[in-house]
Amino acid sequence: MTTASNPDRAAHRQSLRERNGGQILVQQLRIHGVKRVFLVPGESYLPCIDALYDHQDAIQPVVCRQESGAGYMAEAYGKLTGEPGICFVTRGPGATNASIAVHTAYQDSTPMILFVGQVGNDFIEREAFQEIDYRRMFGEMAKWVAQIDRTDRIPEFVARAFAVATSGRPGPVVLALPEDTLWGKATVPDLPRYQRAHAAPTPAAMASLETLLAQAQRPFLLVGGSGWTPQSMRQIEGFAERFALPVGAAWRRLECFDNHHPNFASHVGWGMGDALRARIRDADLLIAVGTRMGEATTEGYTLVESPLPRQRLVHVYPDANELGRVFQSALPIAADVVSFAQAVDTLRPAAEPAWGGQTRAARGDYLAQQEPAPAPGPLNVNAVACHVRDHVPPDACITVGAGNYALFAHAYHRFQGVGTSLTPTVGSMGYGLPAAISAKLEYPDRTVVCYAGDGCFQMNLQELGVAMQYRLGIVVLVFNNGMWGTIRAHQEREFPGRTIALTFDNPDFSELVRAYRGHGEVVGSDAEFGPAFARALEFANTQRLPALLELRYDPDGVGPGITLSQIRAAALARQAQAAS
Repeated sequence: MTTASNPDRAAHRQSLRERNGGQILVQQLRIHGVKRVFLVPGESYLPCIDALYDHQDAIQPVVCRQESGAGYMAEAYGKLTGEPGICFVTRGPGATNASIAVHTAYQDSTPMILFVGQVGNDFIEREAFQEIDYRRMFGEMAKWVAQIDRTDRIPEFVARAFAVATSGRPGPVVLALPEDTLWGKATVPDLPRYQRAHAAPTPAAMASLETLLAQAQRPFLLVGGSGWTPQSMRQIEGFAERFALPVGAAWRRLECFDNHHPNFASHVGWGMGDALRARIRDADLLIAVGTRMGEATTEGYTLVESPLPRQRLVHVYPDANELGRVFQSALPIAADVVSFAQAVDTLRPAAEPAWGGQTRAARGDYLAQQEPAPAPGPLNVNAVACHVRDHVPPDACITVGAGNYALFAHAYHRFQGVGTSLTPTVGSMGYGLPAAISAKLEYPDRTVVCYAGDGCFQMNLQELGVAMQYRLGIVVLVFNNGMWGTIRAHQEREFPGRTIALTFDNPDFSELVRAYRGHGEVVGSDAEFGPAFARALEFANTQRLPALLELRYDPDGVGPGITLSQIRAAALARQAQAAS
């Protein structure tokens, strides 16, 4: 710092007023661009709640019903915007409830900051009321966990939290807020808004990529991860077009590439088609951009083998620590998707790619799977997913939680960019409804449809109260088959005919939503769904309240083109063959 700037800084300090910790923290959130916080109020961070009163023109507090719902909403906000989703919860039970969202943000590489109330420093290490050591509790599921023990250091910690949450591989940060820090007062300057650091590919790396493309005969482009923008998506689409590359989206990252694009070949991971699986397995060059290629995408690290893939692998990822961690690649490139997309935007093939026919064949395979598969019973939920696809606007946001019912949306819906899909790659249940609420808050003019299993929905159905309170016209499709369908499928596969502990009685979901001033209907046949869905959309759009359709269907139809009867029969046949 120059000597000339020292007097300026001193004068700035003299002009500051004394503030308590809550006032300092919330002012920092405003400076960093926060426009919405999700919270379940708690006395442990009361000064922060009070400080929000003075920032109502810029920051909207969203009062949630349970901390897991609040955390999921914040995580969904991070997915939608690329900025950290902000969640406040109280100490102890509040933090443990919110931990599922932190784990989701970690495995989904979503920027998020969780602020947790904490006992005062004078009570630390006495097992005071609701006391937990958050460094130990969250250490394995967050990028950084810290406790702010001094009021005057709040701006420093908050600025670092934003930088850590968004840099390299994005993820969650947890900051504990002791009561004496929040109630304490300090005269401290605010820090400026954080600046995101971008990792960019080197010229040498791009030259090597061009060489590998020139040598390839069966290349495949796999996209996924977080940090995508509309511009980076268009640039990657242009790259795929110029090089005639077939493109797959990593597990539950279908929004990362326009599914309507002629180069799109479907999602990659559990439930993919045999033709696509063979295409990736036999590829001589696999360019993976933004995705870690986890267990689900690689089908247990068999499609892309660890540690040494059979394909020549170009792995593009923003965090160098992830490169070489699971897969030894032919060309590791430490770059985020924005910087990599800018770099490939300048690449041009030296000659017409020879594999264009393979790409067209891959697209043909994908389109052939877009007709609804048959299913038992009067209501075909394959056809339901196709109807939704064909009757919502292109920018509609589809949210799902976890369960076999999610396969219907991922098999048939055609997503086309950031904000059109919200789903947890970690496979955490109860996510769909809070995510839909977050999406509707962020995009009030968009259609938002939540796919929810009957079990998944009941994990966070209380957040219907948020949709009611904030007048959010979302549509919820509850897939009611009266059982934990995914586990039932696994049980039939491993222990056929020995069903136990997987079924349950459900409430009338259509009546339940009416208690939240919403619209509800029960649908039991194909003929009923179309008109009911139209009524649900109309109600949600005009009344700005939730609409719910309870889909009662044959539980034998457990997935797209899959029945429990088939799974059981195949398992029994294997057992008989092994016994013979």
